Amino acid sequence: MTNAQDKSATAPADADRQAEAVPPTAAGTTTAVSAAKAPTAVAESSGGVVATLFRFQSVFGLLAVFIAAIIFSPRRDGEILFLSADNLANVVRAVSEIGIIAVGMTFVILIGGIDLSVGAVLGLAAVGSAVLMVENDWGFLPSIVVVLAIGLVFGALQGMATAMIGIQSFIVTLAGLQIARGLARIWSDGQGVAIAYGNGPNEAPDSFAILGERTFGGLVPIPVLIFAVVAIAAIVFLRVSAFSRHLYAVGGNEKAARLSGVPVIRVKIAVFAICGLLASLAGIVHAVQLNQGSPNDGIGYELDAIAAVVIGGTSLAGGRGSVAGTVAGALLLGVLNNILALNNIDSNIQLLIKGLVIVAAAALQRLRPAS
Repeated sequence: MTNAQDKSATAPADADRQAEAVPPTAAGTTTAVSAAKAPTAVAESSGGVVATLFRFQSVFGLLAVFIAAIIFSPRRDGEILFLSADNLANVVRAVSEIGIIAVGMTFVILIGGIDLSVGAVLGLAAVGSAVLMVENDWGFLPSIVVVLAIGLVFGALQGMATAMIGIQSFIVTLAGLQIARGLARIWSDGQGVAIAYGNGPNEAPDSFAILGERTFGGLVPIPVLIFAVVAIAAIVFLRVSAFSRHLYAVGGNEKAARLSGVPVIRVKIAVFAICGLLASLAGIVHAVQLNQGSPNDGIGYELDAIAAVVIGGTSLAGGRGSVAGTVAGALLLGVLNNILALNNIDSNIQLLIKGLVIVAAAALQRLRPAS
């Protein structure tokens, strides 16, 4: 009796297991798998496309602005003025100073900071270059070394105030802007210092003038080569160095980075020092291109540098971004400025258009999917 009940109790269960074990028909299998995988494949494909678009937003933006510049460029004797060799050389020459500063700004923003002093440091470096070589009769190399050291130390001091004292970088560099501008005015007695070249007194060495010339048959301005070397060095540095991992870690989550053993204070000081160094380098390039050093040089440059970084896709919150994107962002602004100037667009309208481009780039960051 008991055996019969056991068999009758286990029979439905065995039947159920057998029913579950029976494979569906081939057509049913294909239909089920297709129905399950199709939406996932489409979602992954579309997600990959969207992620790629956001990842290279600065490159696509530069390409779009470049094509628009060709379309709307004035013509002269059938020639597209925008595509002329001289005009393109002028575009990249104009971009070189902002681009050098923007590379340094990228490092700062990657850790979630900001540096508002870079334009004033550029002015200080331009004044220093002119005063040391013209008024103090210093040689080319000593003048360059001292000016670069000034920017490096100035940036490091700002980094120390931010990392060790805990003052927000916005406040520290806002004060740094005023200090650097004041030092430049004291150093130059509030006047611009003209740079003349030669071997006599009150003349800069001819070797300094070389930095403002063109090479490769007069096609490529040397300031552009300096910008390219800085950008390539920064890209390689961020790809291969251990410091870059610390930098992204601090920008992503400073507290977690500190608990993981990352030297947060040293990273912050180094980043601001690099930014100050590159701002001084841009000041040297600025002085040689304008043949003068003025305490008013570089006003507003910090805003253009930040704009290039934002357009390049670097997050202002830190932890995400690239130097390559910043380079594309700087070139985008340069092309935009150039085509507006070629079409004689009112300067006020130019500012309006640039502002809208920056807002659009910031809006794209907000829409960017989390990676």
